[in-house]
Amino acid sequence: MTFEPTGPIDRVSAGQEIRRQVLGDDYVDSVSSPETEAQAAFQELVAGFAWGSVWNRDQLSRRDRSLLNLAMLTALGRPHELTIHIRGALNNGLEPYEIEEALMHTAPYCGLPAAIDALRTARPILQAHQSEAE
Repeated sequence: MTFEPTGPIDRVSAGQEIRRQVLGDDYVDSVSSPETEAQAAFQELVAGFAWGSVWNRDQLSRRDRSLLNLAMLTALGRPHELTIHIRGALNNGLEPYEIEEALMHTAPYCGLPAAIDALRTARPILQAHQSEAE
């Protein structure tokens, strides 16, 4: 089954475009080929709501939205999503040291274990990014 939006095409299409710019084509392609009708509906919801309605707003930059996501995903203890959004933060212009600083900043507010896990999640991604840059 392929991902074929049935909702407002403008938001879903806009959302998919932003999602690709932030998270990359490989990731979006991997999740945009749902196997069931429910999975397709969920992908439409994610693309249209999170990306097409929220990330598409001009009031915050994508860079700022990435910083917020890093903090929220750390607080929620969501390492899989944190991994994806660390890559997105790099695509949105954050430097590795800024990502580390943002994650360290979560320690007093989210707890040391959450911050440690977030930094542990970030380490291989940031090291790979540094290696690619060299």
